[in-house]
Amino acid sequence: METVLPFILGVVIVALGLAVSIALHEVGHLVPAKLFGVKVTQYMIGFGPTIFSKRRGETEYGLKAIPLGGYISMIGMFPPHKGEKVREGGTGFFQTLVQEGRTDSGPVTSAFDDSIDAREAEKSGYFGRMAADARAASAETITEGDEHRAFYLLPVWKRIIIMFGGPFMNLVIAVVLFAVLLMGFGTAQASTTVGSVSACVLPATSERQTCESTDAPSPAAAAGLLPGDRLVSIDGEPVTNWDASTAVIRESSDKELLVVVERDGSERTLTVTPLPAERYVYDDAGKNVLDADGKPETATYGFVGIGPASELVPQPATAVLPAVGENIAGVAHIIINLPERMVGIAQAAFGTGERDPNGPISVVGVGRVAGEIASIDTIPLQSKAASLIGLIASLNVALFVFNLVPLLPLDGGHIAGALWEAIRRGFAKLAGRRDPGPVDIAKLMPLTFAVVIILGGMSLLLVYADIVKPINIFG
Repeated sequence: METVLPFILGVVIVALGLAVSIALHEVGHLVPAKLFGVKVTQYMIGFGPTIFSKRRGETEYGLKAIPLGGYISMIGMFPPHKGEKVREGGTGFFQTLVQEGRTDSGPVTSAFDDSIDAREAEKSGYFGRMAADARAASAETITEGDEHRAFYLLPVWKRIIIMFGGPFMNLVIAVVLFAVLLMGFGTAQASTTVGSVSACVLPATSERQTCESTDAPSPAAAAGLLPGDRLVSIDGEPVTNWDASTAVIRESSDKELLVVVERDGSERTLTVTPLPAERYVYDDAGKNVLDADGKPETATYGFVGIGPASELVPQPATAVLPAVGENIAGVAHIIINLPERMVGIAQAAFGTGERDPNGPISVVGVGRVAGEIASIDTIPLQSKAASLIGLIASLNVALFVFNLVPLLPLDGGHIAGALWEAIRRGFAKLAGRRDPGPVDIAKLMPLTFAVVIILGGMSLLLVYADIVKPINIFG
């Protein structure tokens, strides 16, 4: 019971953070849509049956049963088929184009004529019927008197702002949370306090990780160094950071060093003699240097057998955007390599493979990680809070990047369609041709359907893997 309640609390905190992030994502769409005059009929958090809703003005605001996303409903998401008739004011399709409530030929109102789409559907079969159904459903959302408020009638730049508004809101949330995390809590860095003392000396390549009676005691243990001792000076040189102390020790094999430590408020001087030991070689970035065969290089250095205790060090404001950028790059790399990673997840879920701790994870997995963080009783509350904030910040980065993938029904798909429309119109203008009008993205409904099925399958696989073979972030 002592760990169950913190576990549940961690899950609830991250679930609420995710719900708020989704809600603000939809606000990012809602606000510019209303500012640009598009009629928004629904603002919903979740999917499935409606639990609660309330209408304010022309928009219904509500909460649905399945909290795995959200949406706003804008009228006229898809343009009518080219050649569709209009109710009055002309006979051509392009006369239905309304930009900010007017057209070159004056005000007009459009009417959906499903006979054209029916004929096109017969020509192109099942896929054509999917596109026709999408146009029909879009046209049905446009009520009399609101024809000029359809989404597809907006200029390209306004449509891009509306669709980018959601992911942008997630980016803003991520920046704010990373600012709180880095500037308020700080990042874990090695302090000058001893965090661990090795009992014996083992080569870096040793297969054993535990000491035996025949192993020589480490110089630190022999000298009486203890976890919690703060290094003051080594060989007469003040210790200002852990790396400085390591550099002195590595170059002092078989040399007696006077080490001054602070323990229980008073200073003590200990004599330590580093022993030569095989250690791995690291580069400036902290990564293993590899030899010609691709194996980690080793060298003989002075070894004492102490490790640093970490501490949270607040970072300057200039560290926030680079941290967000690194997270964006990391999520983008995961998405680019998603097919390969999903194969690995399937092998782990249904076989003996191991989960990649830096790989994709489902909502179930995120909740599990949050619960485990909250239930650990060996780390301070401050570190738990920082970890949960970092988790929610990373989720918002993931929402930002994933929603910009240029595939429908994601926001990036609508943005890509609008950009293609701008390019097509630009080329037509340069060539002196007639405006080709809006891009008929309804034709992409078959691809959209396929994307939904694939994403759904991936989500189910991730959920299953997070249940039977969860990621172990604690080693």
